[in-house]
Amino acid sequence: MDGLTGKVVIITGASEGIGRALAVAMARMGCQLVISARNETRLASLALEIANYGLPPFVFAADVSRPEQCEALIEATVAHYGHLDILINNAGMTMWSRFDELTQLSVLEDIMRVNYLGPAYLTHAALAHLKASKGQVVVVASVAGLTGVPTRSGYAASKHAVIGFFDSLRIELADDNVAVTVICPDFVVSQIHKRALDGAGNPLGKSPMQEAKILTAEQCANMMLPVIATRGRQLITSLRGRLGRWLKLIAPGLIDKIARRAIASGH
Repeated sequence: MDGLTGKVVIITGASEGIGRALAVAMARMGCQLVISARNETRLASLALEIANYGLPPFVFAADVSRPEQCEALIEATVAHYGHLDILINNAGMTMWSRFDELTQLSVLEDIMRVNYLGPAYLTHAALAHLKASKGQVVVVASVAGLTGVPTRSGYAASKHAVIGFFDSLRIELADDNVAVTVICPDFVVSQIHKRALDGAGNPLGKSPMQEAKILTAEQCANMMLPVIATRGRQLITSLRGRLGRWLKLIAPGLIDKIARRAIASGH
């Protein structure tokens, strides 16, 4: 993974969870980082942690659901470092409600704006610079982008959109030698679960997951690094996710049962 040393890398959603763990891991590898999220306080604490490894990051607070802030993030990055090598679209949000119990339909819009339109906006702003560097776009999708998941319908829809978008973009950018890497984690310990929106559009406040039985953010980040370093096409972090792609073709009812059981058990 020496190929990552010195690379200029933007990580969105860097203030916690997978993004934070990935930022720390990439800092240790000598990457020149841009860490971005909405929460400036958590970004500041991450910047202090990263500075211990020798290369202080460039901090830029932004909301990826706003196109003008995406453009500002890219402009500031290039002004600071001179170029951009890797864009990691990691920022996201989720929901936890049956669709027939959803009373605030704006939840669906909010999730789509952050999870799908945000990466699209930011990638569009970065494309010219990534073409110049023959760089790489990474997007953190989900196994929920590969199949249906009960109580997560809006989230699954947004991740299906993300995978379709970036699979299409990969073909468009092939002649420009810009790699597109799609990451599909299974359940990961993260604050995103505590902030998952319920049917009324309010944060749950506590994680519904059995966190002792799912991947830590650090484990997920360590799985991602080799795929990013080799400019790989896709990573699915769990065996059930990898098997599920094929079982969906031959036994779709079984996949529905597996998804229902996973949500009911919380892992």
